[in-house]
Amino acid sequence: MSVVDLAQFMEDLATQSGAAILPFFRAHFGLDDKSHGTGRAFDPVTEADRAAEAVMRRMIKDRLPNHGILGEEFGSERADAECVWVLDPIDGTRAFISGLPTWGTLIGLTHHGAAVRGLMHQPYLGERFLGDGKTASVRSPKGERRLHTRRSEALGDAILATTDPRLFADGEEAERFRAVEAAVKMSRYGADCYAYCMLAAGQIDLVVEAGLKPYDIVALIPIVEGAGGVVTTWDGGPATGGGRIVAAGDRRLHDAALRRLNP
Repeated sequence: MSVVDLAQFMEDLATQSGAAILPFFRAHFGLDDKSHGTGRAFDPVTEADRAAEAVMRRMIKDRLPNHGILGEEFGSERADAECVWVLDPIDGTRAFISGLPTWGTLIGLTHHGAAVRGLMHQPYLGERFLGDGKTASVRSPKGERRLHTRRSEALGDAILATTDPRLFADGEEAERFRAVEAAVKMSRYGADCYAYCMLAAGQIDLVVEAGLKPYDIVALIPIVEGAGGVVTTWDGGPATGGGRIVAAGDRRLHDAALRRLNP
């Protein structure tokens, strides 16, 4: 499949998964707690999550049977394949079940383990954020435009986002995050994947998180990097495996954040 065909296929995945999800948004639907009996925090999954991932898996298997798949709801298949699709049908399920539109479908593609293409689709708002690590764009009812991160080197001028300050384990991990948060101009919570897309759009400067899985971040790496940003783990390594993640619109700001996260 050519690069052009691959990009169109990714768009088709977004279209079909969106069609599976939208009937459930702001409606009554089944809800399960994946953390039940584990002692972990509330971890919701809906019928919409499962329906959307099932649609995308079927399409990938039909069109690209040699590709692997890693999805939040149904695990991995052919994880050692040269190309692997990394899927999160609804990133921001808590927002979804609350009727808030700060959720999105994450569709990422890795090649030999590197994140090479990513798409975040918000079907309710009609927004698609796309990136290939070299360029990034957003398409919405207002049209399409290129994405560029904001140039900002000082933590004191930065807007910071994280999904939830309770992501960070009590003790050293939480203290390191608070050291960054104490230095920034403003912080915002609860944006999930939208925080990374707003970073790519130059609205947010810094995202710091912990406990992420590959399907939470792989699709977002090519978008942020394509817009001129940087995404790594807290120790500066590749972010494709998830874990503790720091993303910045400016490499100088990223370096400043790493110094706080690694005292």
